[in-house]
Amino acid sequence: MNVVKELSVCGGRLVKLSHNSTSTKTCMNVNVYLPKQYYAQDSSRSRPIPTVVYLSGLTCTPDNASEKAFWQFQADKYGFAMVFPDTSPRGDQVANDPEDSWDFGQGAGFYLNATQDPYAQHYQMYDYVHKELPQTLDAHFNKNAAAELDFLDNVAITGHSMGGYGAICGYLKGYAERRYKSCSAFAPIVNPSNVPWGQKAFKGYLGDERAQWQAYDPCALIKNVKRVGDDKVLIHVGDEDPFLEKHLRPELLLEAAKSTSWENYVQVKKVHGFDHSYYFVSTFVPEHAEFHAKNLGLI
Repeated sequence: MNVVKELSVCGGRLVKLSHNSTSTKTCMNVNVYLPKQYYAQDSSRSRPIPTVVYLSGLTCTPDNASEKAFWQFQADKYGFAMVFPDTSPRGDQVANDPEDSWDFGQGAGFYLNATQDPYAQHYQMYDYVHKELPQTLDAHFNKNAAAELDFLDNVAITGHSMGGYGAICGYLKGYAERRYKSCSAFAPIVNPSNVPWGQKAFKGYLGDERAQWQAYDPCALIKNVKRVGDDKVLIHVGDEDPFLEKHLRPELLLEAAKSTSWENYVQVKKVHGFDHSYYFVSTFVPEHAEFHAKNLGLI
């Protein structure tokens, strides 16, 4: 893993990294924010600093949320690190949408493992985000000493739009092994099998067999995952989001959760006057940060 650049931000440092991925067979970029607690000189910290993973939306890179979501202030407040992965494999050798649209192909990996040619060779984003990347970051940051950063065990996940979908999907798929301590989302695509963005991606990456789609659809997954304790999923969405009725449809996740262990444990907060932008995301990051800090044992 190569350090491309380090920047002072708030009380900590944003580290821009790149590495050759075995999952995507490409060079992948990832940003990591190390909070001020990482650099503290005292010995008050009794355990490794936990991590919040933020998955970005369509067309984004690791820089969008790093620059616009203001997670760093909250990371310093509570003492967690932030991981901002890329949204897809990239490069001249990576297949792209033949129509060069913005909602499929490079920048739109949908956080799944593609099975269809020509995408299967590189678009293995589920394995990359949830399996390879945590191990790679752990090896890089904790290689010379006892672990100071926890990328493996005390981890929460969140995301926006396509990334909100990816967060909920990854949380539910990894729930039995407790991969993530908590999950939240900003304006997520909750039922990709039944909305245009998701149908386009699933057909292109997974083929026409809809049974294959169910393995990555939160509305299908939630019916087969038994909730433990007081685990909840927190969702915010703006009532002026232009994609709300056609692509997001958060009410479908509430419907899917009915008569399951998740009923009343998926909280959808529809907030008046907000759209799909980072003005919306940054406004509610503090609430999501507190939610995750509690589940990570920081409050």
